[in-house]
Amino acid sequence: MHKLADISDIKQYMVAHEETLAIAESVTAGQLQAAISLADGASLFFQGGLTAYNIGQKARLLQVEPIHALACNCVSDRVSAQMARHVSTLFSSDWGIAITGYAAPLPECGIEETLFAFYAVAYNGEIVLEKKIETTKEGIYNVQRYYVAQILEDFGNYLSTRRRD
Repeated sequence: MHKLADISDIKQYMVAHEETLAIAESVTAGQLQAAISLADGASLFFQGGLTAYNIGQKARLLQVEPIHALACNCVSDRVSAQMARHVSTLFSSDWGIAITGYAAPLPECGIEETLFAFYAVAYNGEIVLEKKIETTKEGIYNVQRYYVAQILEDFGNYLSTRRRD
């Protein structure tokens, strides 16, 4: 299960600052949204999100630049940043989080033992946090949960540093 303390920290920050959050997912297939929805009173800050698996939907809904996306199978820091910025716009939120990556081996693309994903966090249209997450976990569900846990922890830690500013 997700660390509820991380989810609670995110909620407390958002509510205290009267800010909102939207999420765009690919590799985690809605699990990040589901995790955020576990916050008591999530509707006070969580605007919603979407899951876009293919380049057509990422380009149409999240304004991902298609030529670059085709060249990298939609998995890059640039793609996650575009997704984060545009999900915020789409949902009229202050914050946007986006993730794209691999949850299972894809030998034809050279993705075998080490799986990875890129995520980005946008605040008012500017990327403030981005990271490549790697794992050797097996099983799609385990990989997805790992990615979600990493994002929740990193984002919660990032917000805790903003509190002091």
